[in-house]
Amino acid sequence: MPCPESEPAGEPAGEPTANLNPDPTTDPTAVPRSSDPDRGSGTAPGQDRHGHEHGHRRRHGHGLAASWPEARALAARSGRSGRSGQSGSAARAIGIGAGRLPLGQALGHVLAEPLVALTDLPSFDTSAMDGWVVSGPGPWNVREVAGAEARARAEAGSNRDLGILAGRSAPATLPDGDAVRIATGARIPADANAVIRNEHARVDRATGLLHAEHQVLPGQDIRPRGQECRAGDRLMPAGASVTPAVLGLAAAAGYDTLVVVPRPRIDVLVLGDELLTGGLPHDGLIRDALGPMIGPWLRALGVEVSAPQRLGDDAAALRHALTTSGADLVITTGGTAAGPVDHVHPVLAEIGAELLVDGVAVRPGHPMLLARLKRNDGGPYLVGLPGNPLAAVSGLLTLAEPLLRGLAGREPEAPYRVAVRDDVHGHPHDTRLVPVVHRAGSTADGRSVSGYGSGGEGVGGAGTGGGAEYVVPLRYNGPAMLRGIAAADGLAVVPPGGVRSGTEVEILDLPWASALPWTEGCFT
Repeated sequence: MPCPESEPAGEPAGEPTANLNPDPTTDPTAVPRSSDPDRGSGTAPGQDRHGHEHGHRRRHGHGLAASWPEARALAARSGRSGRSGQSGSAARAIGIGAGRLPLGQALGHVLAEPLVALTDLPSFDTSAMDGWVVSGPGPWNVREVAGAEARARAEAGSNRDLGILAGRSAPATLPDGDAVRIATGARIPADANAVIRNEHARVDRATGLLHAEHQVLPGQDIRPRGQECRAGDRLMPAGASVTPAVLGLAAAAGYDTLVVVPRPRIDVLVLGDELLTGGLPHDGLIRDALGPMIGPWLRALGVEVSAPQRLGDDAAALRHALTTSGADLVITTGGTAAGPVDHVHPVLAEIGAELLVDGVAVRPGHPMLLARLKRNDGGPYLVGLPGNPLAAVSGLLTLAEPLLRGLAGREPEAPYRVAVRDDVHGHPHDTRLVPVVHRAGSTADGRSVSGYGSGGEGVGGAGTGGGAEYVVPLRYNGPAMLRGIAAADGLAVVPPGGVRSGTEVEILDLPWASALPWTEGCFT
C-alpha cells in the first residue's frame, strides 16, 4: 500500500497535525516542533523546558507520577523481592518452590541451580574426523580391526573394513607404526597419537602402507577427554534461561532432568463495555485489540497466561476477580484513569491493595499502575494497563516485563543504546516511547547519519551500506495505534525535550525482535 503523501514523515498518521507548534503550557500532550533544526525544542536532552532533570516526579490524576526510569527500576525490585518473599506454592525464589522437570519439558524455564557437569566432555578421547588413526611416525601399516567392529562389518554384509566406529567399546591398543580406519566420534585407541583425514591420506595397495599427504602433528584431529569441561565444572549459572542449546548441553553433560524455577502465572482481565470480540466496529463499539495481543506477548516472556476474562465495566466483577485470583500477577486493561466507569483505583482501595506505582511520567501510557494485593502469603501483584493499545504496550515494557523477569528468576537485561536516524520530538516533561526498527549502514537514500560514535563520524560513505547500527522512528505511534508497533522491533526511550538525529537512545527490544524481517516501507 503506498504511503499517504499528505502526511509528513515523523508525525503520527491519524492524529491532528494542523498545529505543528502547539503550546506545551496549554496542551499537556503537545510534541513541540521547531522550525530551526539547531534549536530543537529549546531544551537539552534529558531535561524538560524548565531545565528539570529526567528523574523527577509529576502530578497526575491520582497523585505523583513516577519518572519512567524510577518506575521501571521499582518494578524490577518488586519482582526480585516478590520472588524471595512469597511462600508456599507461590514461591518464586531460586531454590524455593523450584521443581525438577524432564529435559523435554524444561524449555523456556529458568535454572534454579547451576548446571554442573556430571562428566568430562568429551568423556574419552574421540576422533574429530573420518580418516585414519595412527601411532608413531609414518608410513604406517594398514591393519583391519577385530572384535566388535569386525562383527559389525559381517552383520552389514560388507567386505569393506569399517574401522573403529562411534559407540563401540574401547578399541585395542594400537601398536607403533600401525594405522586403522576410524569414524568421527569413535574412541581413540590407547597409544595412538593422531588422526589423518581421509582426504589427506593415501594407501599404497602394493605395499599396504598408509602415507600422509601433509605433515602429521601430534594430537591432530583428536578431541581430548575433558576438552570442553571437566566433571564438576559450572556450565551455566542459576538464573540462566533454558534454551534449546542449554538443553543440548545438559544432555551432553549427563542430565535427564533439570531443577527450574516455576513459570509465573498470569491472569488477564479485560475491562470495558465498549469492546467487541468479533466483527466490525459499530454503534460506538470497537474491537478489543488487547485481549488477543497480551496473552501471546506475555507467553513470549516465558510465563503461563490464563485465557482473558472479559469483565466489562463492572466493579463487583473486578473485585471478585482480584480477590479470588490464584495468579502471581494480574494484568488489567483499561479503567486506570479517573473516568466515571474507571473502577481500578476504587476497587484497589476497597480491597486494601498497596499502590507501588500510581502513574508514570511517560507517553503513551502515563495512567499505568503497579500494586500489590493484600494476602496472607504476600499477595500477587497487579499491573494496570491503560486501555489505548500502544499505551498498554508501554505499560507492558515499563512495568510488567521487568516485574516478570524478577518473578521468573531471570537477570535484568543489560540496557543498550543505539543512535537514532531522525530528529525525534519529545514531550516537554515526560519520557516518550517511540516504535523503531533497527538498520545498519547509511540511510535509505544513501546519506550517512552524523553524530554516530564517540568521535561524531558518520555512518559510512554514501551508498556503501556499511557502518554503525542505527534505528529509524516509525509513524503511526499515537497511543491508540498499533500499526507502528506491529512493524517495529523495539521502542526508543526518548527523554523529555526530544533528541536530534544521531543521538544515542536506550532501546527496549520486543520479545520477537530477532524474527522480524521488516523493511521501513510506509512506516517511516
